[in-house]
Amino acid sequence: MIRRSTLRSQIATALRDEILAGRLATGREFTVKEIAEQYGVSATPVREALVDLAAQGLLDVEQHRGFRVHVFTLADYRAMCEARQLVVDGIFQGLETPAEPEPTGAAGTAGSPGPPVARRALGGLGPEVLASVRRRADAAERAARAGDLDVLIAYDLRFWRELSGLLGNAYICDFLDRLRVQCWVYAVSVLRGRPSLRGRLWSGHNALLDAVESGDARAAREVIATYNQHALTQVGAGEGA
Repeated sequence: MIRRSTLRSQIATALRDEILAGRLATGREFTVKEIAEQYGVSATPVREALVDLAAQGLLDVEQHRGFRVHVFTLADYRAMCEARQLVVDGIFQGLETPAEPEPTGAAGTAGSPGPPVARRALGGLGPEVLASVRRRADAAERAARAGDLDVLIAYDLRFWRELSGLLGNAYICDFLDRLRVQCWVYAVSVLRGRPSLRGRLWSGHNALLDAVESGDARAAREVIATYNQHALTQVGAGEGA
């Protein structure tokens, strides 16, 4: 059971990476048998992996025909960027909330939501954790400046997963990760057509981390606002806005 579950996850990750790299193009149709033969495995873990990706919004189930890579529209991208900004903006707004007395006991009183998620994030920024997130930020920024889209996507996703994972709220972390992957799937289809991406990709990871580390909510929210506008402009979604 453990082995099959691991294989299922490995196949899902590999296919997700193929979609992010544009090698599995949006709109591409395929069957379970085709993917099973490609990876040299049985149909069961492949079918489970494809169902997982469909649940993440990356694949459409084509009845009696197999699966198709979901086609995101410009309207989808705008909506996803808006949702992403609202969630992250709300998180950092918690830094501006006046500190409240600590609840009694380790778990707090019944019904108490505990400290804002942003405060929990700051509490988790120990030296080792901060160094790990900083390494992701450095690698993402180097890739962005070089215009290396594949490397940037890999480190960008890791950076945001680690940063949002500090919140101690798995629902927020998973939701943001799904939004980021979906945004990249759309953006990749546009950015691959550009002659050069050197110096054109967002590289503000360290600026955001600096703001979070120092507890500067205003600076963090400004970085996020700049990032989202940059993302929209990159794919032509910000023109005329």
